[in-house]
Parts: sequence; structure tokens; C-alpha cells
Amino acid sequence: MAEALGGRLPGAGQRIGLLGGSFNPAHAGHRAISTTALRRLHLDAVWWLVAPQNPLKTKAGTAPLRKRVAAAKAIARHPRIVVSPLEETLGTVYTADTIAALVRRFPRVRFVWLMGADNLQQVSRWRRWPEIFATVAVAIFDRPTYSLRALAAPAARRFARQRIGERTAKRLAERKPPAWIFIRHRLNSQSSTRIRAAKAEPTRPKRTRQPG
Repeated sequence: MAEALGGRLPGAGQRIGLLGGSFNPAHAGHRAISTTALRRLHLDAVWWLVAPQNPLKTKAGTAPLRKRVAAAKAIARHPRIVVSPLEETLGTVYTADTIAALVRRFPRVRFVWLMGADNLQQVSRWRRWPEIFATVAVAIFDRPTYSLRALAAPAARRFARQRIGERTAKRLAERKPPAWIFIRHRLNSQSSTRIRAAKAEPTRPKRTRQPG
């Protein structure tokens, strides 16, 4: 596991943010969420957990894991953001299992699950999703056009009483789960889906003026 984390195992009492996903590809939005989390939640580090394969998506169009990890490292460019194929090392597929494995391995580390508002809107489709909220604190980050829908989603409604205010963000990692927060920050409209779509668009040949 130490190798998967670049030799940087967390110490007791450290606060670690977990940002999972395919990172297909990683982009500035991922970095913006991470740097905001480091600052607002008083985290010691953020781990980007690059998934071997998202169980809700097909393999078609998904770049090889090593390529996605390398590209994510080039985007992260931060001493406290660790890019890792840790789920491959753990042998986990579902987020609930990954979090459970990390909590067992590092029982004295304070983990916080990080995700964008777009994922809060559809997290109820994830395998055993209530276990995520019951195991670690969760921080949701605003995304363009998603705020209202996300806050009306099944997960937000189910754990409405466990939501804490933004002013107490720096103490989120210390809260006993379930506890979650919705953080408004400078919005970044980039998404992996749009980036892939833009790359897939055929390039139109330039028109040349005919002589005469």
C-alpha cells in the first residue's frame, strides 16, 4: 500500500480527503475541488483514487489505468495531492468497500469523502451508498447548474438532518458520521465527459479558395 501512495502513509490524527473516480481524464475541476478541500476543511492531504473501472460505466472509451494515473499526476501538481491506483491494490470495486478497507487499515486517520454536486445527485445509484455516509464525513462541492437538483436528491433528503453549515467546515473531519457539508466555491465548468466528447469530434477540413 505504501508504494501505491508514493511511500506516504498517513499518520495518526491526520485528515485525508478522498476523491474517487475514473479521472478519464483528470482536469482542472478535480484540482479546484482538491485545493478548496485542503484549505476549507483543513486537510493534510487529498488522495485521488483513480479507479481501474467505474462499475456504472462501460470499458469502451476508458483509457488504460496507468495512462489515467500519469495524466492525473500532470494535472494535480501539488505537494499534498497524492494520485494513486489504490483501489487496484486493495482489490475493491465499489466506493463503500474502498472506504471500509481504508478505515480498517488506518483506524486513527480522519477520512473525508469528497465529491461534486453532480455525484450527490446520482450517488443513490451506488452500491450500498448509505454506508459511505455512515462511515466517513462527506464534503460536496458545488458544480455549475447542479446545486438545486443535487440538494433535492435522495441522498441529500435522507441525510438532511446531518448536514452542517459551511462556517463549521474546518471541523467536518472531526465530526462523527453521518455528517456532510455542501461547499460553495468558485465554479469550474470542466468535465471529463465534455473533454472526451471534444476529442472525439472529427476535425473539419479547411476550405480552400479555388483559383479563378
